[in-house]
Amino acid sequence: MPATDATNANRYPDSGDAAQSGDQRPPSRLTFPVLPIPDGVVFPEMVVTVTLQSPEAKRFLDDRHQDGTVLLVPKTDGNFARVGVTATVEDRGTLPDGTPVVTLRAHRRAVIGAGVAGDGDGLWVEADVVDDPVLSAGARTEPEKELTAMAAEYRAAAKALLDRVGGRRAQGAIPKADKPGLLADSIAYWPDLSHEQKITLLETIDVARRLRLATEWAKTALAELDVRESIERNVSEGLENTQREAILRRQMAAIQNELGEGDDDAVAQYRAKLAELDEAEALTETTANAISREIDRLERIGNESMESNWIRTWLDTVFEIPWAARTDESIDLTEARSTLDADHTALDDVKERLIEYLAVRKLRSARRAEKAEPTNTTERGRRRGGAILALVGPPGVGKTSLGQSVADALGRSFVRLALGGIRDEAEIRGHRRTYVGSRPGRLVNALIEAKAMNPVILLDEIDKVASGWQGDPSAALLEVLDPAQNHSFRDHYLEFELDLSDVVFMATANTLETIPGPLLDRLEIITLEGYTEAEKVTIARDHLLPRLLEANGLEPHELEVDDDALATVAGDYTREAGVRRLERQLDKITRKVAVRISDGAETPVRVGVDDLSDLLGKPIPREETADRIDRPGIATGLAVTGAGGDVLFVETALVKGEGEPILTGQLGDVMKESASIVRSLVALQLEHQGLSFPKDRRIHVHFPAGAVPKDGPSAGITMTTALVSLVTGRRVRPDVAMTGEITLQGKVLPIGGVKQKVLAAHRAGIRTVLLPHGNAQDVDDVPEDVRELVDIKLVATIDQVLDLALEPVPASVPEPATA
Repeated sequence: MPATDATNANRYPDSGDAAQSGDQRPPSRLTFPVLPIPDGVVFPEMVVTVTLQSPEAKRFLDDRHQDGTVLLVPKTDGNFARVGVTATVEDRGTLPDGTPVVTLRAHRRAVIGAGVAGDGDGLWVEADVVDDPVLSAGARTEPEKELTAMAAEYRAAAKALLDRVGGRRAQGAIPKADKPGLLADSIAYWPDLSHEQKITLLETIDVARRLRLATEWAKTALAELDVRESIERNVSEGLENTQREAILRRQMAAIQNELGEGDDDAVAQYRAKLAELDEAEALTETTANAISREIDRLERIGNESMESNWIRTWLDTVFEIPWAARTDESIDLTEARSTLDADHTALDDVKERLIEYLAVRKLRSARRAEKAEPTNTTERGRRRGGAILALVGPPGVGKTSLGQSVADALGRSFVRLALGGIRDEAEIRGHRRTYVGSRPGRLVNALIEAKAMNPVILLDEIDKVASGWQGDPSAALLEVLDPAQNHSFRDHYLEFELDLSDVVFMATANTLETIPGPLLDRLEIITLEGYTEAEKVTIARDHLLPRLLEANGLEPHELEVDDDALATVAGDYTREAGVRRLERQLDKITRKVAVRISDGAETPVRVGVDDLSDLLGKPIPREETADRIDRPGIATGLAVTGAGGDVLFVETALVKGEGEPILTGQLGDVMKESASIVRSLVALQLEHQGLSFPKDRRIHVHFPAGAVPKDGPSAGITMTTALVSLVTGRRVRPDVAMTGEITLQGKVLPIGGVKQKVLAAHRAGIRTVLLPHGNAQDVDDVPEDVRELVDIKLVATIDQVLDLALEPVPASVPEPATA
């Protein structure tokens, strides 16, 4: 219950006076406001400064009792001690951050009673104040003699302890002998004393027991010091051999310096760097021993030796590797989605797969944090390793920039490793040190460039790696891209194992045909198709133009390009799957506008469709399919090349002679086999109709653009349609393009690259596309705006193809084209 006004006179007693006569309780029992001390213990005659941070600490010392006596009570495990210390406020103030502080002088112990009172100002308790005895200088009683002996024993132990740690100056901190209680409390200043021991000392009211406790702790501290010194002596004795070796090395280095052969500074620097890495536990024992051996060799050989330069170069390279540096991985999927959407337009399927990849890494990282990391390096590599993503698509669709976006989402450094044209295995694994000019491989250099052991490394143009007489670089990549092996990657130059299991590897390629099978098996393929015309307009407006304006010194308000003009540039001046040529054409526009503005033209300069001929010249000639398909025997096919989808014409003719068909146009083996199948299929179809090929005639099948290699089975129905058109005299519809594999029974089999082929047909003005019925599910990948403009027909047999592709039977069948 709150105290009444009649008892408030006893709530603020002076530290040395008895209770007022108005109080009916014993003189020693008083009521105090409580100030909790959560992280320390205050003893009598201490002066302490306390910060008032908790709400209860701030409430207890308001204007009503700021000059009265308070009770400082320590806390342990959330509970108050049974004994506190009375104290008076000597000063009040605030810290720079506004936190109030008070300076308190402690006086006497006070045993907290059972009565507890509380009011709006905080917690109040009843406590019995205890006075410690003071020894007189004259005649002493038997208890006084016992206390004097105990005090002398403690003083001797305390002096011995202080001699060991602080010398004679520290002995001045021991209180006078006439206050045995205060003398026993001095053990609380020993830094090794725990919080619980200090509370035990505070709660020990009996001075004799307190002295015995303090003496015991002082002697225990002395014994602990003896043990520590013994251990230190043993350690120092164990280091004598190492120190002796170090002294001999310094003497040898001094002799070498006198002879002009010393390299002490370099050796010392290398040893210091190795010591730092050892201290950071960044090196395995095998690696540290290999580096130490090379430093010893450098120290032994003279400076005039050529080998010293090789060793020094090797050591410099080794210490450039960021052994102890790792980037903290922090994955925010929401931020990652925003980054991908801001950097790339469209590519929704690709971005969704990348988000899945990041989500899996985030969950795996969280699970590893909950469990102990496996000690087996192979198992660690398997757990850390995940899918090796390979972005495959035509040039200019954003494969490299997607790798940079993944690195940004992971918060890791990014390194692009260009592999195009590499024919030497040493480019990956490095050269052995026995060769002049040897150096580490590109992976080691990538780690040095990234300045971290866990970067994102993009293996760019992995499909351009070729084998030569120096070895096969793709074979070296097999180990790099295998999560179960790359924790022990061995570079020939370093000659020790390098852990690459923390590296996130990604790859890019234009086509999969040139990637070796074992290497392709280690990759998860993410296909990037081409962009539609609408997507190109969005990319040009949101990404390309702002970057080009800045690059050419123009402000955003100085140039305005209509969307129709952007669509015309994309459709008539580029005709590509990506946007690289589009960027070059827009760059040309901005440069010409920059010239006009420099000559004083008014801004903004507006560019419309009619202005493109003056700025860019003539558009790319658009060869209409109606102009190409001007007679029977010609059909329009669709193909996928390294540059994306493309329209492919097939021309057939009958030439004099007998034998197998003549095939021209730089065709591969698969396409040659398709031509043989087509010839047999058409012969069977004609035989069923009572017809046959003209005698003494051979079939000649030609694919224009002979400089471009062509292969694959998807031209089967195109060749069949062209050949039937040639024999029957029915012209192929010029607005129809087709793709699909054919069988001897006339069935149409599914093919790949549906989206790229349909986009290519759309760019060429094709109105109808024939696709295999087995590719029905791939039609959904084609953008909806393209599906609205292109009529996609699904066919299952060659008869369906011929019905849709050939024009009606003419009144008179012309003779087949011959040569």
